[in-house]
Amino acid sequence: MHQMSSYLPQRLPRLFHKLLSCTAAGLPVLLSACAVQRTPPPLGPHALAKKLSPILQPSQDQGVRWGIVIASEDGTILFSRNANGRFIPASNTKLFTTAAAMAGLAELNHEAAEHPTTLLLAARPHGAPDLILRGSGDPTLSDNAACQTGCLQTLANAVSAKGLRRIHAIIADDQLFADERWGDGWSWNNLPTQWGTAVSALTLNDNTAELTVQPGIRLGDRPLSKWSAPDEGLTLLNQALTVPDGKPELNLEKKPGDTRLVLTGTLPADAPVQTLKIGLDDPALSAARHFRSLLREAGIRVQSIQVRHRLTKTAADTPAPAARILATLPAPDLKSDIRHLLKVSQNLHAELLLRRLALIHGNGSTEDGLTERKQVLTTLGLPAAGFSLYDGSGMSPYNRVTPQTVIQLLRLAERQPWGADWRDDLPLATRDGTLAHRFIGTPVADHLHAKTGTLAATHSLSGYLQTTRGQTLLIAIFANDIPDDLPHPTKIMDDLVTTIAEAE
Repeated sequence: MHQMSSYLPQRLPRLFHKLLSCTAAGLPVLLSACAVQRTPPPLGPHALAKKLSPILQPSQDQGVRWGIVIASEDGTILFSRNANGRFIPASNTKLFTTAAAMAGLAELNHEAAEHPTTLLLAARPHGAPDLILRGSGDPTLSDNAACQTGCLQTLANAVSAKGLRRIHAIIADDQLFADERWGDGWSWNNLPTQWGTAVSALTLNDNTAELTVQPGIRLGDRPLSKWSAPDEGLTLLNQALTVPDGKPELNLEKKPGDTRLVLTGTLPADAPVQTLKIGLDDPALSAARHFRSLLREAGIRVQSIQVRHRLTKTAADTPAPAARILATLPAPDLKSDIRHLLKVSQNLHAELLLRRLALIHGNGSTEDGLTERKQVLTTLGLPAAGFSLYDGSGMSPYNRVTPQTVIQLLRLAERQPWGADWRDDLPLATRDGTLAHRFIGTPVADHLHAKTGTLAATHSLSGYLQTTRGQTLLIAIFANDIPDDLPHPTKIMDDLVTTIAEAE
């Protein structure tokens, strides 16, 4: 035995020698040693590039411009392509808006408490009084029957409780924010959609109108349609057709500033009821109409409705008349709304958040919001040269960020007291939000918290990835200039992330 033990290190395979050595410490150690030996070493940047480049090359040959940074939590770059190039981020813009909001959440909550949604009663020298419905930028205000908080019905009940039976005018006041309803560069064809609806301090039902459409009685008939709120001030030209089979292919067209919508397309005879959402041009006016309907249901007559917008970026243009508060609504839960807007990529809520940031050191204008967001983020340590953003949601094609700056933002957030909550607010692969139906059946499922982004010819995905080895990586992936005929651009991104998860 003595001769054999002296001979082992020289002649037996190293692994066999390791196994024999483990026997002195017992079987558990033996199994542990085996496991350690079978675990492949982590890939370095060169090996990772060899795996990712073949996935990228075909689309790159078709003109797609990729910007990618993959980094470890300590900032070590594992893969990089055009790291300092400037890319349209689409909804990755919301990472910047919400990070600034989380950093200034205490101040935002204070502002929300200072400016609640308020109903005021304004007496007139003669006749019935006016009601002033003053908006607060609350993204949750609703007149839905299932509403539990932030309910317009609560304010209507206050009018009934006062015993008022006649109102001269409902005055919708959205002067908390400047009258800047859309972001710089927003495409006109997006404005009539729920994603491009106008922004207002007096927001109701996400500033959308709903049209329900169901198949006509006979083939070839126009589908049957109905507005959820008949008093919306919109008209419909129905040119759609009921067809034997297929899938619903309905389209609503509306020109900015027009009150007429055109419904085109086809609806199969066996299709379920379709609900189409339309963005509004004047949300404050819509809120006044809805409030009038609630009062009428309570037997209260309303003679007219008016709207007060703030046309400048500095101060309210219309002096507030002498009025007393009739009712107020609780301030919205901004932290909860940040989670909601990140999960589902809610553009309007992101824009309202930007304007709320503008109230901290400004007057509720977009310009003040952009300034405040940049100030907060650069104070955290983000380089100002790495991002040029013109809205809060990412709808503007003028926006530009570098992948490296997004990685820096993700790293900076991890060091903040709010960082863990913010990370958890991002969509989780296969579980919720905009990632609910992506990465199904892959190792990325349940292991990627990331923000998606989509605009014409643009896709983005940035966040935190836990690999199969248990390591957390920061990813920032941007694809710009995507040709129309490139099939499934999101699949290329998903293949990249899956490869990274398995390789590293």
